[in-house]
Amino acid sequence: MDYSVYPRNDVLCIDMRSFYASVEAVKLGLDPMETLLAVVGDPNRSGSIVLAASPALKKKYGMSNVSRYFELPKDPDLHIVPAHMADYLEVSTEITKLLYQYVPKEAIHPYSVDEVWVTVNGLQRRFGNRLTIAQRIKHDILECFGITCSIGIGDNKFLAKVVMDIHAKKQGIAECTYEDVQQKLWPAPVEAIWGIGSRMKKNLERMGIITLGQLAPFDLQRLRKRFGVMGEQLYWHAWGIDLSPVIGNFVKTKQKGFGHGIALLRDYAKEEVHVCILDLCEEVCRRARTVQMAGKTIQLGISYSKETGGGFSRSTSISIPTNATMDMYHVCMGLFFRFYDGRSSIRRVYVTLTNLYTKQDTQLSLFENRTKKEDIGYIMDAIRAKYGPTSILRAISYTDAGITIERSKKIGGHYA
Repeated sequence: MDYSVYPRNDVLCIDMRSFYASVEAVKLGLDPMETLLAVVGDPNRSGSIVLAASPALKKKYGMSNVSRYFELPKDPDLHIVPAHMADYLEVSTEITKLLYQYVPKEAIHPYSVDEVWVTVNGLQRRFGNRLTIAQRIKHDILECFGITCSIGIGDNKFLAKVVMDIHAKKQGIAECTYEDVQQKLWPAPVEAIWGIGSRMKKNLERMGIITLGQLAPFDLQRLRKRFGVMGEQLYWHAWGIDLSPVIGNFVKTKQKGFGHGIALLRDYAKEEVHVCILDLCEEVCRRARTVQMAGKTIQLGISYSKETGGGFSRSTSISIPTNATMDMYHVCMGLFFRFYDGRSSIRRVYVTLTNLYTKQDTQLSLFENRTKKEDIGYIMDAIRAKYGPTSILRAISYTDAGITIERSKKIGGHYA
């Protein structure tokens, strides 16, 4: 592979080690790397997921971030704490502010709350080479927040991310140039590579591809024919090539729809689910109204409880775009009564509003006062924006089947 035709950048991929657990350990005055600590979504539920396990807990007991509360060891030294999402977001924001001391905002690309890419091109005269900069950032984060991080360094974002996942999590800091790809990445199993999940792994194994080194010389045309655009991306990534932009304002793509869903904490009966659907429609329409959009296609998804399994996902289109809660609710209930099997308990519900139009493009109806209906929604939105999300609710949201009040206490599905 002739790498001379491809751009070389100085990119760092920074990952906070067991971030949630580390933040909680620091709050308790403990060493995040040595303490046995687990962050649990909801300690009142034995089946609640372990959101984060400290490195020591992972090493000693083999716990992972997909373990369940009831699987935690009965160790007297183990600290079990509930999740505090607001704290994690605050620390993540402060870490990003620390990075502003090195690079401008355009050079920072957050990947998640605990992982970020930083492009450090042209900083040699001020801070040293990219390895020196990585060492300084790692030191600063530890000094300011008490949190250990792993840093991958690469000629592009893909190399920085993959070398961080494979090597830096063991070494602290690891570097990979184009010339290092064969030595450092090719021996790795394909599932260790960012972007390759369990399904893709099985597909590649059927083709005799187990490692990245076996993927690299594979015929590009066959990969493209088998996997489409994804196959071509796999091929170039196997050679360490990634043309993703490394600097600039990373703007979200145009909004294509609004969706909201929930995994219910208990089985819902047929007579209760309408409450949940109404609350979800309220949130979806609120988000649409916020950006002056309305949609013509409404979708309802229902998953049944584990005892029966299955469910359905159906959509329908209406003639006039809407962002009125009750319009969407009535369509969803029509879909529910049409496709519900009539007996199964319900454990998950989601609704979406797509096929979007701007409010200015929405056609008025001669037979219905739509303006008045929509104004009610905007007034309720304004009250909530000023006084809080639960300052005005429909009476049905206060019933046992309502979900809005409980969800208002959470961030990302977990308690703030």
